[in-house]
Amino acid sequence: MSTPALRGSYWVTVRQYRRTLWLAGALALAALAVIGGLRIWDLQTPDVYVEDGYALPADGNRAYGMLRFGIEQLSLGMALLPLLAGAFVAGPLIAREFESGTYKISLTQSVSPAAWLRAKLLTTTVVALVTTLVLMGVFRIGWHRVEDSWNLHWADRGPYEAAGVVLFAYVLAAVAVGALVGQLIRRTLIAMAVTGLVMGVVLLVLGTFRWSFLPVKTVTGPRDATLWTPDNGLMMDMGLFTSSGARFDQSVCWDEVNRTPGLDGIQDAGTRIFENCLTRRGATGQYLDYHPHSHFWPTQLIETGILLALAALAAYAAFRVLRARHP
Repeated sequence: MSTPALRGSYWVTVRQYRRTLWLAGALALAALAVIGGLRIWDLQTPDVYVEDGYALPADGNRAYGMLRFGIEQLSLGMALLPLLAGAFVAGPLIAREFESGTYKISLTQSVSPAAWLRAKLLTTTVVALVTTLVLMGVFRIGWHRVEDSWNLHWADRGPYEAAGVVLFAYVLAAVAVGALVGQLIRRTLIAMAVTGLVMGVVLLVLGTFRWSFLPVKTVTGPRDATLWTPDNGLMMDMGLFTSSGARFDQSVCWDEVNRTPGLDGIQDAGTRIFENCLTRRGATGQYLDYHPHSHFWPTQLIETGILLALAALAAYAAFRVLRARHP
């Protein structure tokens, strides 16, 4: 990697971690080669057209199955990318400098502590964001071919992060958190583990609550109808409601079935008791709550805003800690 335009601490950071930078580039190129090659192979086998012009991959198209598996693994790996970025910043980039004392060399070269930390974080951020952008481009090469297949719905963990802008915010938050944790702990392995734990909790919490940011939409129908999720949406809940519009807990009727003696193996009798219970309690229709595909980008932007706020707070705290310990 050529670094003629870099000066001072930026040049030192790139020079010091050039092997890591080359590794990041090599992994991105490897992903491009694999996904691009599978997509080209997939194009060699025509799809089979069924009713209404709908096309399905041919049974003998092995490339499609491998492409689908590759995209699934790539998306999951990209979802975990912030953990790697944060652990690298916290451990080798920051904590190891304090643990070994090598940071003192930089601070004796007419470089202020703030400039030293800023050079490290900016260099790492640029590399991490460029790597993320390249991987997102690779993901897009195969995504439109396999999207909405099993485990590859737009709302699934992995595709959701890889197909939007929220992954950039996760990376920024991870870099900032890593810088703060690395200074507070100053032990390489422990700092890496703590940063990974913190970002893992952030990923888990936001992944759990992201579909609570926006209100769901609801479709209804008769009690015996089959409801489908419109607009390729994400189903959140479904059940029955009474004539008054109140939602009805079906477990009441299932409990009645379970309390009835002599029903072991008599499925039809249990079904009749269940249906009679529903009728007796006034359950007349069913509902389905869902998030339409149009909620994808608003949810992404809300989550991105939360993460950028976290990144700003962590970065501010990191520089405050540095200033307090090295005025």
